[in-house]
Amino acid sequence: MTHCNFGKSLQPLLEGLTQKKHCSLDFLSKGSLAERIIALVLGEVAPPASAQIRDEWRRITSTFRDLDPSHLQVVVLGGGTGLSNIVGGDSRRPEWRETPFTGLKERFPNLHSIVCVTDDGGSTGELLKDFPFVALGDLRHVLLSAICSKTLQKKYNLDYVTAGQVASVLHGLFNYRFISCPLSVDSLIADTAVDFSFLPASLAVYLRELLQGLFENDQINPSLSRPQCLGNLLLAAAMYVKLPASFNPEKPQDQQEVLHKATLDGLASLSEAIGAGRESVLPATTTPAELQVLYANGVLVTSECKSSSGRRGYPVDRVLVEFVQPPRLPEKVVELVQQADIIIMAPGSLYTSIIPILQIPGLADLIRQNKHALKLLVANIWVQKGETDATREAPERKFHVSDLIRAYDYNISGGIRGLFSHVLSLDLADISGAVLQNYALEYKEPIYLDADRVRQYGLEPVEASIFSRELLQQRNVIQHDPTSFALVVQTLWGLRSGGLLPPQDDDTMLPFSREFALKERLDNIFSCQRYKKIRQVLSKISFNRLTAESNQSHAMSQQERVRMLDRLVEIVWRHPDVHIDHLDLIRSVCLVDTSCWKRCQQWDNVFSFYDPAEQAINIRMDQLEDGNRMEMVFIVGVGQSLLGNYAWNKQLEAIDFQGSEAGQIYSLTLRAPNELDSYFSIEELDRYLQLARMYPCEKMKGVYGRVVNGDEGFTPPGLLFGLMYAWYLDNLFAPNIDYKMSIMKSELSYLIPEQVKIVGRREQLIRFFREIVFRQSLPQSSLRV
Repeated sequence: MTHCNFGKSLQPLLEGLTQKKHCSLDFLSKGSLAERIIALVLGEVAPPASAQIRDEWRRITSTFRDLDPSHLQVVVLGGGTGLSNIVGGDSRRPEWRETPFTGLKERFPNLHSIVCVTDDGGSTGELLKDFPFVALGDLRHVLLSAICSKTLQKKYNLDYVTAGQVASVLHGLFNYRFISCPLSVDSLIADTAVDFSFLPASLAVYLRELLQGLFENDQINPSLSRPQCLGNLLLAAAMYVKLPASFNPEKPQDQQEVLHKATLDGLASLSEAIGAGRESVLPATTTPAELQVLYANGVLVTSECKSSSGRRGYPVDRVLVEFVQPPRLPEKVVELVQQADIIIMAPGSLYTSIIPILQIPGLADLIRQNKHALKLLVANIWVQKGETDATREAPERKFHVSDLIRAYDYNISGGIRGLFSHVLSLDLADISGAVLQNYALEYKEPIYLDADRVRQYGLEPVEASIFSRELLQQRNVIQHDPTSFALVVQTLWGLRSGGLLPPQDDDTMLPFSREFALKERLDNIFSCQRYKKIRQVLSKISFNRLTAESNQSHAMSQQERVRMLDRLVEIVWRHPDVHIDHLDLIRSVCLVDTSCWKRCQQWDNVFSFYDPAEQAINIRMDQLEDGNRMEMVFIVGVGQSLLGNYAWNKQLEAIDFQGSEAGQIYSLTLRAPNELDSYFSIEELDRYLQLARMYPCEKMKGVYGRVVNGDEGFTPPGLLFGLMYAWYLDNLFAPNIDYKMSIMKSELSYLIPEQVKIVGRREQLIRFFREIVFRQSLPQSSLRV
């Protein structure tokens, strides 16, 4: 904590405002005292007729604007875009290079960003295939935004204009993306179209050495053959430089301390070199982790990328973080949180930025134990598809700010108690309805502040016009304005120092606050190891074709085989919930010419199946033309393969009713345990078959049957299993199963017992897939008392 006379310069002014029976702030029509002063400081108030009032307003504005916050320790927590934007502008945007020196970093020199590291999409996902580090994309994004004018000028003895030119070059370098492998360092630099001559000599040498390492280091070089963001590769190279020669990439589990130190040292070196400050950006943990989303229907899906792209149609129930090892919290993060004068929860994706950070054991408690800091939650502006487009308590309506708060409380062990006292929200009053309507056409809706409900939770809402008017005028875009945001934070601190912000109630606790145990992982395999194993396993299977010209399948050409292998590896990689041993019963993949496809389609239009005799997934050849179709049919086949040779016999017999066929009975006989080659035990198969509405015969063990009435549709248990497997991983793969499961969205009527039975059976089927098929567990939790 920093002790200073920050509040003393404000005291006479604030006493004058609060001790008068009437003051100039009374002429402002709306808002709390804090909101009215913020409106003045931001210049959002038209001048009144009275010269006396105008003078007093100018005095208020200048006093708060001229406060010196350079001594304050500020910690901001968040993910990529939201955090980078308030720190120093969204550094991925092309226009950032025109005004790189803005935001919190320019007003608060002792600023430190704590970044979420569970991302697994885009270039970051590509890096995870090769490197045992945490996700690097958000770190790179925030790192570039954190380049500070004064730090850069001081380090390289530059003037302000030249520092801006350096930041512009770094912007082009860090944001450059390539698809094909670059030939050399020089060709790579040429492709970026940046001019290294604008960089200070020592910085140019340092960056060129990192680039050279990408080509010379055998551990890094394979990443050049994948689509990449160059800034991510530079960060990875900076970390690899810090690894000792003894580092064994085959066994990262045994070298957590080495990886911890290399991650922090590499990040600090690059951060210092580009003028962001050595410890301005830190990972929330150095332990690799994956995000898991539990939906209200019981489906638990791994992958942050899938959570943001998925359209499950159910509200998110909980968010979990699964760490590859017991998570390591950097010592510097502990120190910074303990000493912070201001702690800010940045805006961003609700479930993929702040919540994963605060699930790292010990971090939330460190924030609670800091009793002197001003703690702010910055509310998101927009509803986010797949995350905040439905609430747990009321799925039929959109999110409000109070729903964000409840989501934090429900997903953080111990709830929101002591984590933040004030909620900063965007004031949309001055934004025209036409602009909001344009956003609505893009299926974007604002998250409105329900101030009364927020106050019921013991928190103080603060509504302010912290959006960029320039972006609004030029492109009708509504986004947090970094400069305005920093000024609002400074004003709130001034009010806090003067005793004009309501004190934080550390005992604030919502009724659903819970304590969570750490999410345990069955294995401690790193993502890069998983990728390698996927490729190793799939490389052992044969790839065949069955065409009209041949009576039997034949091997693909080497070129076709490589393409198919790469395609299947990517499909399995995209679904972290697919275990490596889910591939154990697949010996081949066969593409079947359309003219040779003899599979009966009486019950389905799925053009793939698993042949247990050949241990082969057969796929109709035309399915390769569409990437999504190909992914679906392969995943369905993988799911079916888990059943193995479970069925000794299947048959369909007609049911005669007074001389007419009234329906059919489908029967299935399980193999004896000593003949079974399946992912499941006999007991697990029995459980699944009954959930699939196959009824066991009381007189003959292992025999199951089901009546199919008339022309009623029917999904055989093998196909149902494959479709359920694909649906669980991504509901877009099996819309027919999504339709079956839609009954779970309906309000149950206990006047209709059959509906209750169906819903119960659906819930048990999802639980079977969660616990038995994908071996997923939920951590222990209990209500906080």
